[in-house]
Amino acid sequence: MPAEHRAPTRAVTRDGFLDGRLLLCQPAKGFRAGLDAVMLASAVPARSGQTALELGAGVGTAGLCLAARVKGCAVMGAEIDQDLVDLANINAKANGMAARVRFVAADIRALPRALRRSFDHVFCNPPFHDGDGQASPDPRRARARHDSCGLGLWLETGIRRTGPKGTFTAILRADRLKEALDAMPATGVTVFPLWPKRGAEAKRVIVQLRRAARRPLALLPGLVLHENNGRFTAEADAVLRHAGALDLG
Repeated sequence: MPAEHRAPTRAVTRDGFLDGRLLLCQPAKGFRAGLDAVMLASAVPARSGQTALELGAGVGTAGLCLAARVKGCAVMGAEIDQDLVDLANINAKANGMAARVRFVAADIRALPRALRRSFDHVFCNPPFHDGDGQASPDPRRARARHDSCGLGLWLETGIRRTGPKGTFTAILRADRLKEALDAMPATGVTVFPLWPKRGAEAKRVIVQLRRAARRPLALLPGLVLHENNGRFTAEADAVLRHAGALDLG
């Protein structure tokens, strides 16, 4: 039965993203998408007519945010959890994007033939914790958050699928930056920190590789997410509510 005709097998909520222009179903319990997925999508410099691939797509939040911002971009997503794939395809159809956004069940260690090709842009939000940390008792949440195959494999797989003039983009915990840089080429890499507020340590970084670039590692000023009163900054609000793009050069 096609995914868009299958009913979800667990309780879901319907949540708004990009100030409600996207309404997405996601599991009521377990790992749930939020700010990181939207920020990741905003950093992908796709244009109309190009192709993009997301590894570990979940319910399709980042891929659909990208497709909402870049109207002519065709997006594919790979996700190991079949229930999440079903929800992602339901979300694509419900938001009028099924003609150019599609999700498939796949392990990044064994991508199907349809995904073993080059894309203009590849992006991912890998599990944030390595395999040594304490995992959640919820097996699906644990799989989404704990890295059983190694961050390097996620990055290397994404880079292999990126075309010679394309970009590979990932959002990571800031304390895994060295691990990420060790797995990436020495040139063409940009690091964009996300600061919780002014004067605070970055908790997340966006790392982007431009395959055709030969410049040395670039560390950008990044983005401050919150004012001291807890509200989003105008720059963050432009991304989270208005589908603005982040410029990683």
